[in-house]
Amino acid sequence: MSEQTLRIDKWLWRARFFKSRTLASKLCGSGKLRRNSELIGKAHATLKEGDVLTFPKEDDIRIIRVIALGSRRGPASEAEGLYEDLQPPEPGSKKRAGRATGVAVREAGAGRPTKAERRAIDKLRDHD
Repeated sequence: MSEQTLRIDKWLWRARFFKSRTLASKLCGSGKLRRNSELIGKAHATLKEGDVLTFPKEDDIRIIRVIALGSRRGPASEAEGLYEDLQPPEPGSKKRAGRATGVAVREAGAGRPTKAERRAIDKLRDHD
């Protein structure tokens, strides 16, 4: 009896982690994807049910257990049945605010700073 297998890039695309197979292939080739704690360097590496994938996605590290391989890229509700999220990302925890250190925060709709405001901002930054 042969186990069913599928290319990792195809599965990531079918499970809707990436919008295109090209983006999924880029992740596979970047050396940042692990299958069962083993680094994967090629998109054509095979995946089977029960494998655990670890990869960065946006600001989170995703840890996913493959439940099913699927036969097509269906709707999101169908894609959620392909995997079990072992460490789901916290809702609303965008770490982008911490990344934006050194950038002035302005009210939404306030527009660009005037010349006087820009000079005041520069003066504050150079205060050190």
